[in-house]
Amino acid sequence: MNSSLVMGRRGFLAATGFLALSFAVPHGAFAAGDSKLPSDLEKNPMLNSWIRINSDGTVTLLIGKVELGQGAVTMAAQCCADELMIDINRLNVISGDTRVCPDEGTTAGSQSAPYCAPAVQQASADVRLMLTKMAAEKLGAKIEDLVVEDGMISAPGGAHVTYWELVTGDELNVAATGEGHLIDPMKYRYMGKSVIRLDIPAKMTGDKVFIQETNPEGVKYGAVARPPTYKATLVKADIDRISAMPGVLKVVQNGSFLGVIADHQDQAWAAAVALETTSEWKVESVLPTSDGIFDWLKTTPSEVTEWVNTPRVGGGDAAKVIENEYMRPYHMHGSIGTSAAIAQMGADGVMTIHTASQSVFSTATAIQKMLGLEEGKVQCVHTQGSGCYGHNNADDASADAALLAAAMPGTPIKLQYTREQEHAWEPYGSAMVMQTKAGVDADGNILDWNMEIYSTPHGTRPGGNPGNLLSARYLETPFEMPTPKDGGAPNYAATRNGIPAYTFPGTRVATHYITEMPLRVSSTRGLGAYANVFAIESFMDELARNAGADPVEYRLRYLEDPRARDVLTKCAETFGWDTWEARPGFGRGIAFARYKNLAAYTAVAVEVQVTARNGRVRVVRAVAANDSGQMINPDGITNQIEGGLIQSLSWTLKEEVKFDDTKVLSRDWASYPIITFNEVPPVTVALIDRPGEPFLGTGESSQGPTSAAVGNAVFDAVGARVTRLPMTPDRVKAAMKA
Repeated sequence: MNSSLVMGRRGFLAATGFLALSFAVPHGAFAAGDSKLPSDLEKNPMLNSWIRINSDGTVTLLIGKVELGQGAVTMAAQCCADELMIDINRLNVISGDTRVCPDEGTTAGSQSAPYCAPAVQQASADVRLMLTKMAAEKLGAKIEDLVVEDGMISAPGGAHVTYWELVTGDELNVAATGEGHLIDPMKYRYMGKSVIRLDIPAKMTGDKVFIQETNPEGVKYGAVARPPTYKATLVKADIDRISAMPGVLKVVQNGSFLGVIADHQDQAWAAAVALETTSEWKVESVLPTSDGIFDWLKTTPSEVTEWVNTPRVGGGDAAKVIENEYMRPYHMHGSIGTSAAIAQMGADGVMTIHTASQSVFSTATAIQKMLGLEEGKVQCVHTQGSGCYGHNNADDASADAALLAAAMPGTPIKLQYTREQEHAWEPYGSAMVMQTKAGVDADGNILDWNMEIYSTPHGTRPGGNPGNLLSARYLETPFEMPTPKDGGAPNYAATRNGIPAYTFPGTRVATHYITEMPLRVSSTRGLGAYANVFAIESFMDELARNAGADPVEYRLRYLEDPRARDVLTKCAETFGWDTWEARPGFGRGIAFARYKNLAAYTAVAVEVQVTARNGRVRVVRAVAANDSGQMINPDGITNQIEGGLIQSLSWTLKEEVKFDDTKVLSRDWASYPIITFNEVPPVTVALIDRPGEPFLGTGESSQGPTSAAVGNAVFDAVGARVTRLPMTPDRVKAAMKA
């Protein structure tokens, strides 16, 4: 197997013009801390860990962030091409290969733009400075007199030298200094432009780029036999019977872990099903059920943290107290392609795993510990997967493939889950309850705001710990799952976006965090932000209506951040809020949030039609406005806002994991429906560029505002507030009758 995934594509964006060597003071490029270097570059300071100048006139960019369909690789390429002053077609990008790429942690939390982009910019600027100094010495010229055009450095009089002539060995094996000034944004060729995503052409022409369609020479196929429930343990398995099935090469048993290796995928799946159904398991019935989960959340012992408690000073008692309760069910990632991985134990004792994991570095460490290998003996190579934002089964597939590959050294083993396994065993987005209460004055103005958040964890990624890998818990010597922790400021987890962006006289926000997990949970797009923004922005709408105020104007009363005000206003204007005409069965709704209270600003407005007869909600159109700071790729930002909005519509209107007291019942697309193409409304996205401001993460910022905008529009249409998600026809009808 190829040990690195080269994602650079050539033949697009014809080169034009040239770039003169000029400098600008760094403009918001440093994402965190007071270091001279951006944080990801500070952690990985060697320049040759980011950039390699090749003798054939190409440049290799290495990044630790990976491509999930969010455009991170293209964004990094744009930054590198501009700061190195080369044509982007010269670039090849290698991402997420733990042997050669800088460790940038997990690709998650909308952090690629704020962290990876500044690191690439500064590393490229430092390389450019180094090469121009070398050229000045070689050409006998002053550095300020040099001109750079697509990797060629020219002196007055015509003497020149190229990057690839200057770099002949390990010249870039030096630490970054941060002394390379970023070029003037007015001279950008690629940043701020809608560059075609580098991974799109291959997908459009049908190249096999996804792990699900990768089948290296000599590959054999693996499958696992899952227990019937989370806490089930194996009593007895008929290994000999399964070993005799057609195509089966090996049956692997390690404690309660059962797996098979076969010549063909269908043979492996058939054997795994037979192994599941013929084995004897000890089963417990302990789950609270999908209807009982919300009471369970409110009554189970929890860790209570007050994140904000700022009592109002003076003003007397509130004229009225308004309160409500909002509920979010468990959500699946609903990956269109079931999780897969390919693992091979090499003769050198290195386990190489091609994986769609978003956390290749920490997953490699967790698998290395699970297998009992020496440090550095597991290499993860990111290969794109078909669908996922968050921690789905990709890491588990990698671990399972590795367990099977260890039993058949030298042979590449591909493991892919069935649809039922993907649905039933992935780590879901946590169910949550949000209780809101506000005291208002006689005019409906907010005096006191209180929010109580009830949630199980939102983060059980491997994190270097094998106990977070599903199958590791079933081994003969099991790895215990570590007690998950709730994230604190500024990212939070259960409390993400639970602190309102508005300024009230009195504010209190508390989280009731429950470490126990009836269902397996971890990160889904936005973590707690989706539910918290749904609650906050739905409640703001209730308070606005109580005050007899326009929902936009009411929000602006409490919104002090001028950029937040701009985004909300831009959304309303683009939607046509002031000219919208009400008609029976139709409604409009709007909502706003700044993701994590520190990333992108996004507002969403929707128009819906609600059929009173059956409670069906149809989203007629959607408008979003976004401020992601300085824009690197406007089309990429638009795509992320659109994609998040559409996924949020699916969560809001349809998605809910159903389970009884023993097991998950949502095991296919019939029992877990998602939004279909004919239900996707027209989406308009208005972007606000902020040149010179820091890059802000975009990918998860439209999840929360979309849910609340839909709920507010439904209320506007039929006068009924649906507080338990999803807003199914039955729930809408019940709300209308209440």
